[in-house]
Amino acid sequence: MPRGANPKREREFKELQQKFKQEGRYPGREEEVAARIVNQQRADAGETREPQGGRTGTGYRRRNTVRRAKAS
Repeated sequence: MPRGANPKREREFKELQQKFKQEGRYPGREEEVAARIVNQQRADAGETREPQGGRTGTGYRRRNTVRRAKAS
């Protein structure tokens, strides 16, 4: 877990990791998946430096898609 994680997130991480091991889900990757889930929860809750809200400014600019009638 990241250094900035609070005790609640640490506890959730450990609980998820144990749950995955008991259920046999994500064999060998329990720690990674649990960390990803907790990190996403932290980002959604605004507990990280830069929350991941919606993506804007992706660099793709949509051009005018309306076809104009040619002037005769």
